[in-house]
Amino acid sequence: MQPFTEKVIKIIKNIPRGKVMTYGQIARLAGSPRGARQVVRILHTQSEKHQLPWHRVVNGKGEIGFKDGDLHDIQRELLENEGIHFNINKRLDLQEFAHESSQQK
Repeated sequence: MQPFTEKVIKIIKNIPRGKVMTYGQIARLAGSPRGARQVVRILHTQSEKHQLPWHRVVNGKGEIGFKDGDLHDIQRELLENEGIHFNINKRLDLQEFAHESSQQK
């Protein structure tokens, strides 16, 4: 496994319940500031194998990455069950719900 992939998996595993991180935030912490799309790929291919809390990763606008559909609805329900709420524009407040990793401080 590539070092970037290992770091991404570790970061995602450590997102606490009721918090989220963005694809870009994870990429920066893992050492590739422009690697947000790689984070998407890792989530897609590694979530089940590593039991990642994939639903806690959103885009930089605080939106669910999946457009409307089953996966969008599942992710929204999982986040709402953790106490995260969305505004009328289907966005969550990153100021309130973003996880600040100890690596960011």
